[in-house]
Amino acid sequence: MEELLNILNELHPDVDFTTQENLIDDMILDSLDIVSLISEISEVFDVTITAKDIVPDNFNSAKALYELIQRLEDEG
Repeated sequence: MEELLNILNELHPDVDFTTQENLIDDMILDSLDIVSLISEISEVFDVTITAKDIVPDNFNSAKALYELIQRLEDEG
């Protein structure tokens, strides 16, 4: 989780990703942020995020995003 928080903090150092649960709904993350996140996560965690995984529920919080990463690692 620490690596993910580091990635998120690089994008938006002013956001507390440990408590924020509406990253998409509150428009904190935009489409360019999502593209950057997918690229970084793929590189750091060695997982592939497919189009079916790119839904707001998976990106609304660091916890949801980490759960997605864990699921993809388990499937890998």
